[in-house]
Amino acid sequence: MHEAMISLRELDKKIGHYAEAISLLNWDLRTKAPKRSVENRAGTMGLLSAEMFQTSTSDEMGELLAKLSEPAVFDQLPLVDQKLVKNRKKEYELNTKIPPAMYKEFVELTTKAQSVWEEARHQNDFTLFQPYLEKIVEINRKKADLYGYEDHPYDALVNTYETGMNVATLDTVFNEVKEGIIPLLEKVKASKQPDTAFLKQDMDIDKQRQFGEFIAKEMGYDFNSGRIDETAHPFMTQINNGDVRITTHYKENNVMFALGGTMHETGHALYEQNIAEELGGTSLYSGTSLGIHESQSRFWENQIGFSYEFWEKYYDAFKETFPGKLDDVSLQDFYAAINQAEPNFIRIESDELTYNLHIIIRYELEKALITKELEVKDLPQAWNDKYEQYLGIIPSSDSIGVLQDVHWSMGAIGYFPTYALGNLYAAQMTETMKKQMPQYSDLIRKGDLAPIKQWMTENVYRHGSMYEPNELIQQITDEPLNASYFVNYVKEKFGSLYSL
Repeated sequence: MHEAMISLRELDKKIGHYAEAISLLNWDLRTKAPKRSVENRAGTMGLLSAEMFQTSTSDEMGELLAKLSEPAVFDQLPLVDQKLVKNRKKEYELNTKIPPAMYKEFVELTTKAQSVWEEARHQNDFTLFQPYLEKIVEINRKKADLYGYEDHPYDALVNTYETGMNVATLDTVFNEVKEGIIPLLEKVKASKQPDTAFLKQDMDIDKQRQFGEFIAKEMGYDFNSGRIDETAHPFMTQINNGDVRITTHYKENNVMFALGGTMHETGHALYEQNIAEELGGTSLYSGTSLGIHESQSRFWENQIGFSYEFWEKYYDAFKETFPGKLDDVSLQDFYAAINQAEPNFIRIESDELTYNLHIIIRYELEKALITKELEVKDLPQAWNDKYEQYLGIIPSSDSIGVLQDVHWSMGAIGYFPTYALGNLYAAQMTETMKKQMPQYSDLIRKGDLAPIKQWMTENVYRHGSMYEPNELIQQITDEPLNASYFVNYVKEKFGSLYSL
């Protein structure tokens, strides 16, 4: 191996060690840490992040990448090393455009902002969070300018989460989704709704935890390489190759909230737990993009976990976990209830049909914030206006409106579109899987999920970050991103459920 490549791998590994420490500190902050730890923790995470940032943008990194990018050297590298060089070079070129002091300021700001956001949501007081969000938006505007863009400043931001994505593509696919979903939603709203009262019964949280862990194991989650904990906002985090943790949130009178969240985060974790070992110890040992990652969480949560076939297998076990609660509820009635399509204020509690509208609203607001068409102080009203326009509902408070998501407090502007992209990727992949695996539905019906996980491993998981999202979806499905698969999927599913 070229000496420069050995040195690059060492720097890459060093950055990975910093990332592991930061991930563990963040996991602790969001699950176990006392409130008074926030201030000091922000400083510690800010320092580690600054060290990691400086390593990734050091003169040594630049010199190594320049040497390894020379055609005579690059062409002789193994494919994995070529990809590592390309990924590191892209990150280096982006990061060297951000002054280290600005990066450190951003980390400390967002660490504090997350705690302020929690308090603002608790008190239903957007003004507490407003000054932090104003600073976050302003720094993101500066980042977009520093990164550079051709057509739209938002392109520079979304591209940091979904390589190759831009406003032109997002507008196209999201308009197709809106045109397909909004008329369908109007028909659903005019139809008879299923009885869902039995889902609002109090269900013992320890038993919810027990069943959620059982389903995670059935899906293939390796508890020897992970754990499930509780937090306010569920997430998955890869601490290292052998430590992929998930969290969920339990509500005693909403049993499907935690179960859906557990399946969702398990989908993320399956991706990280099944990357090819040859990529271990490098930054390629991670999902290729947030959108592709979200395709796995949404696939396992919705296309598997909320399918009729899935509950043909697991409904009896579910009823036995909560004795006396569902004895008089048929499988068909249960399936209809868990898939009820009805406008909801809360994104993470919304159904498959309306979920993408929640994302599109956030995307459109983010674009307007970045271009200064919308100021932060006017965000709550703009949020409510779009909810009325797209979903026909108006939030009664900011806590269930503009303050419901953690993402902006994390500084993650450009992140939200990846959730909807995940749904689109998932539907497109599933159509391909069904063609290649005619027994797909029967496997789910029998609870034999291993072949489905194996298909995903072969086509998605094992590749880690070797392919960009547009390359991967083309490789798997023989076509670029196509929103029609998702639109057709929801039309078929909810058309059948509501006899449309």
